[in-house]
Amino acid sequence: MTREDELLKRIEQGDIDAVDELIEMFYSEILRYCLWHAPNRSLAEDAAQETFMKVIRYFDRYTHKGKFKPFLYRIAANTCVDMRRKNRCPDVSLEELTVEFAYSESGFEEIQSDMTLKQLVSGLSNDLQEIVLLRFGQDLTIREIAEVVNIPLRTVQSRLRSALKKLKKDFEEGGIM
Repeated sequence: MTREDELLKRIEQGDIDAVDELIEMFYSEILRYCLWHAPNRSLAEDAAQETFMKVIRYFDRYTHKGKFKPFLYRIAANTCVDMRRKNRCPDVSLEELTVEFAYSESGFEEIQSDMTLKQLVSGLSNDLQEIVLLRFGQDLTIREIAEVVNIPLRTVQSRLRSALKKLKKDFEEGGIM
């Protein structure tokens, strides 16, 4: 039984400490994901917190079959879409991020690297960007990505292949960075 499985079982039994541990286990990943989709750090933090509030609120609807991570990312994706609609802010530039992350906090070098990845894929369509960011930024499997974006596995594979071909072509033509 994995640590995640153990925590989910404890949560089902009403253990509040297990909720804190589960949040601690996934918070930095979800924050990184939200930073890709939110126009600023503050909204990304709000989206990450809202994601976990929704997970706790709707936990009774979740049936654990070893697929908690895609469930969590799906809630995060929907939360980010909702926040973006609600706030209608423009995308943040990489230069603004450099200033914003000038102070030192654990994990923010990784976030800045993620933002570089986001800039690299910015020429792709939104659906291709999402697949590339989930695969290479969040290290999700193809199967997990299919569950997060709610499309067939083969479609994820096809879109990922298409995105990588386009990125390679852009890179060869000097269109990236």
